[in-house]
Amino acid sequence: MRIIIVGAGEVGFHIARRMAMENKDVVVIDHDAETLARISEQIDVQTIQGSGSSPAILKEAGLNEAEIVLAVTDSDEVNLVACLVADILSPGTKKLARLRAADFDGYNNAFKENPPHIDTVINPDVEVVRTIERLMNVPGAADVGELANGRIKFVGVYLDQGSPLVDVQLVDLPQLLENTPPLIVAVVREDRLIIPRGNNHLRSGDLVYFISEAGSLSTQLTVFGKHATPVKRVLIVGGGRIGFRLAKRLEDQSISCKIIEKRSSQCDFLADRLDQTIVLHGDGSDQRLLVEENIRDVDLVVALTGDEETNILVSLLTKRMGAKKAVTLINKFSYLSLMTTIGIEQVVSPRLSAINTILQHIRRGKMLSAISIKGEAGEVMEALALPASEIVSKPLKKISLPKGSIVAGIIRDETIIIPTGASIIQPDDRVIIFATQDAIPGVEKILAVKQEYI
Repeated sequence: MRIIIVGAGEVGFHIARRMAMENKDVVVIDHDAETLARISEQIDVQTIQGSGSSPAILKEAGLNEAEIVLAVTDSDEVNLVACLVADILSPGTKKLARLRAADFDGYNNAFKENPPHIDTVINPDVEVVRTIERLMNVPGAADVGELANGRIKFVGVYLDQGSPLVDVQLVDLPQLLENTPPLIVAVVREDRLIIPRGNNHLRSGDLVYFISEAGSLSTQLTVFGKHATPVKRVLIVGGGRIGFRLAKRLEDQSISCKIIEKRSSQCDFLADRLDQTIVLHGDGSDQRLLVEENIRDVDLVVALTGDEETNILVSLLTKRMGAKKAVTLINKFSYLSLMTTIGIEQVVSPRLSAINTILQHIRRGKMLSAISIKGEAGEVMEALALPASEIVSKPLKKISLPKGSIVAGIIRDETIIIPTGASIIQPDDRVIIFATQDAIPGVEKILAVKQEYI
């Protein structure tokens, strides 16, 4: 598989690195020579200096042999033109573009049906707002994903030191818990993803991932000591694109919301376009302002400024002053692994959200969704079981699943099946698979159509 990536920023770099680790043929195009040099030093991909919207550059990158063009520069206009040129030169190549401006929100289908025929439009801001809403709805969760159109929740919670589950062997959970124990499918310990077996023990500080039917989620959360507390009052610090989108969504849900924004011109913009949200001109790290706005009564603080350090400070400060929860926006991937160390558990990242959307569309097989676990430790994938793939029509215990992967769920029509070794996946079932990064190529192989059927 050849993938052409236009734009060598954080998103382009991390997609290129992930695809290179899976032995895919990757070409990265960017106009900045220093950025390309950094990529060449760290990962084994081809780099081309120039504009990704140039026909000559795209031809040099091997566009006619490419399965996917991924346009992820910081410019919406460059991304659009790159896809338009790619469509003219190679109509059969799949095109994905990152478009962040709200003006494009209503045109996704138009871009798909008309030139530049973009197969998928990715808006990281929209995905981040959705992630924040999911975290709001699942108390105590550090990570929340949805599978099977929201019918199955994929939840990560940190195991507290005083939890009765600490040092418990997974095989003993049914005896310890009166109710049906949660299906624990992954554990992140010291930034290492573990696909657990029955003889594994849980440790204090583990990020424990489990899956649950939506209707059973509250019960499953109580096992980990997490209890439902409805979010009624939200303080947003930073009224940029994401803050504005989130405030609009909260207004639709009749949730009380305030925004603190430094820029007076942006405050005017927000006040003109928001009906129920209170817009405050000031610094979100100003303790006097936070006291005046009764920070102790706030259920959730969402730090969404354009500066990571400010977001971290605001989250730590407001929680110390009495806010019940804080969600922190981080863009730099290097910061993600440090957050739990300093006491920040709920983190969102526009770039990581963009990568999750991209992965869904570049994985082999009929992929319905793909979500990164703890940055780049692994993925949870929801795929359609194709009739001619290796995963169907035989018991799971007879399928050579790669080491570091597990089939965590099977969805057949309206039925959700927790599989055993004797379970048989039928054609057109939805299959939920957890996999470490090393196991992903092998998982793709068993999900794809066997060669003799091509």
